[in-house]
Amino acid sequence: MIKPNIREKNNAIGNVLTFDDDGQIKLSLYAKSEEETDSIYIKAKKLDVHFFFCLHDEAIFSFSPQYAKTLGPGKSFLIYDPSRDVPIELSGEDDCKVIHLQTTIDYLHELFVSDAPEMAFLSTESRERKYYEERDIPANLFAPLQQLYSTRLSAQAQRLFLKGKLYEILACYFSFENSVDTESCPFLKDEDSVKRVKKAKEILINAYTSPPSLNELSRKVGLNELKLKTGFKEVYGNTVYGFVLDYKLETARAMLESRQHKINEIAFHIGYSNPSHFISAFKKKYGITPKQYTKENI
Repeated sequence: MIKPNIREKNNAIGNVLTFDDDGQIKLSLYAKSEEETDSIYIKAKKLDVHFFFCLHDEAIFSFSPQYAKTLGPGKSFLIYDPSRDVPIELSGEDDCKVIHLQTTIDYLHELFVSDAPEMAFLSTESRERKYYEERDIPANLFAPLQQLYSTRLSAQAQRLFLKGKLYEILACYFSFENSVDTESCPFLKDEDSVKRVKKAKEILINAYTSPPSLNELSRKVGLNELKLKTGFKEVYGNTVYGFVLDYKLETARAMLESRQHKINEIAFHIGYSNPSHFISAFKKKYGITPKQYTKENI
């Protein structure tokens, strides 16, 4: 799965937050740093399982001077190698955000039924085999992943919040194979069409501030508009532009909670030319204005 992808220079990425749940699961949030910092170095120890989720832009995993892997937005990457430690240099492009979960194969066995079909790599027969898998982040995982960046509570409440999110993320990740009902939707039995719908989601994430028209998007992925709309709704549980709006507003919510940006700046950043339109959309989704939201989260 790892293909040569040599880059002369990787952009810096910084550690935003680290949470260790009593040595069972470790959570780390990374984001592109505005300062000149070094890359993050991670040692994936044998028998440890590492989950990486890329929310924005591209993350770059360098395994050696000759080999690197680029993970696009909306993608996850699982690493498990029982034979050796795997050194990883993690860096990012532009507004890159990466979430890293680290746990042990034994603890995952405790949490889940080992012979569940969606967890093939946890089976006894596969325990000694290395496992690298890239997959789309399922639709029901975007909100909890975004909330890791946007929610800040008191110290004790934050610990409980993070602990809950860890298990929510694992549950959503391992239920992914069963999250799409192919029996109820004949469209989804067409593997090529599903791949094209997933490609459409990648395009939308990369251009969420100014997304392409439905006609343009359908041309880019090679599906007619009806199939694209039907397939997107079935795979992601949302309309094409409903997905874009939710992604925009979750990004705005994270920016508000960072308290580093004015409301007008956030509106322009996520693609609104008129801040009042942003305020209306935010209030419709969350029930309060951005200003009120900021006050309640001080």
